[in-house]
Amino acid sequence: MAPTSLAGDAPFDQDPRRWGQLALVSVALLLGMSAWFAATAVGADFQARWTLQPGQVAWLTTVVQVGFVLGTALAAVLNLADIWPSGRYFAASAFLAAGANAALLHAPSLGAALGLRFLTGLFLAGVYPPAMKMMATWFRSARGLAIGTVVGALTVGKAAPYLLKGLEGSAAADPVILGTSAGGVAAGVLILAAYRDGPYRFARRPFEWSRVGRILRHRPTMLATGGYLGHMWELYAGWLLVTPFFAAALAARGVPGPDASAALWGFAVIAAGGGGAVAAGILADRWGRERVANGAMAVSGVCSLTLGWLVGAPLWIVGPLALVWGATIVADSAQFSAVVTEVAPRDAVGTALTLQTMLGFALTGVSMQLGVAVVERAGWGPGLSLLALGPVAGIASMRRLAALRRRTA
Repeated sequence: MAPTSLAGDAPFDQDPRRWGQLALVSVALLLGMSAWFAATAVGADFQARWTLQPGQVAWLTTVVQVGFVLGTALAAVLNLADIWPSGRYFAASAFLAAGANAALLHAPSLGAALGLRFLTGLFLAGVYPPAMKMMATWFRSARGLAIGTVVGALTVGKAAPYLLKGLEGSAAADPVILGTSAGGVAAGVLILAAYRDGPYRFARRPFEWSRVGRILRHRPTMLATGGYLGHMWELYAGWLLVTPFFAAALAARGVPGPDASAALWGFAVIAAGGGGAVAAGILADRWGRERVANGAMAVSGVCSLTLGWLVGAPLWIVGPLALVWGATIVADSAQFSAVVTEVAPRDAVGTALTLQTMLGFALTGVSMQLGVAVVERAGWGPGLSLLALGPVAGIASMRRLAALRRRTA
């Protein structure tokens, strides 16, 4: 929903504190979201503990997505972002997510671990969406850059467990799980200590299920959501599969300790999206959101179609291609939400964003499980090529939206 200014209607932001707040929220988000892939990064340890199949290991991430969807829905229905100050809501959620993540080390079985991973996703729903809103209170001009920076921090945060795994060098889960939980605690402390809302605060407007039907019938909003769904089909499945892909590629070359090296490659590929998100935010403010989103999806889709078939190719070919994939696969993420704020009915923007997020993260659970299953049965080429269906559908949806907006301009 559109922010209301408490500092007049100047066309450009004036408060110099906004850059410090952007840096603060970005660092806190990076630390707080590091628990998302923590269990996945050390999946080999949990696989050995409970004698799991690869598909069962993938559920350690899939249930985080499910928890996040439910957490987003509960936060919207209960209007938590308006009941609690943003900083306290963020901090409390980060503390709870860190606790659920740390408790994973004491889980006696896969079932208990899945319950804790579900809670981690549920609590992280109070970290990421509020951070986006917190930054919007500081930025009207350069919002593309600000939101792109926040998404970049989120991306690097999700890559962080792979860095910890690669640097630690063993398959043990403890250093990664405890390190990411410490990051969540640090994130909450930072926000409590230094965050303040900016001058462009949001009008309080509760989520209403009665608006959902109207949004589902609103063609521009649904076309923007269709683009987002295509993007999400590829994104989380790609993040889940990239480290195992490098483990297979390095093992085929006889590289010693392929798991640690693969984790570092996984970190590099996912973290490359941080720079991609910032660049896309800057370009979207200049070139248009649909154009930037479609360009990013086109490049990432080509990489998805190509990369899996190159598992045996020289690393000097595979590595750069994977980094391009990582930079573009998330670069368009913030633009879909920004488009929804522009095209949705004014009294239903918050509901439209909530619905978009819920549908997108629900879809990731399907693509992750399907991607793992196809890789197991048919190999890396078909498994990663499957992900390209998302960008194809997303580009088609955004092209129709762009044409519709031109006709109605």
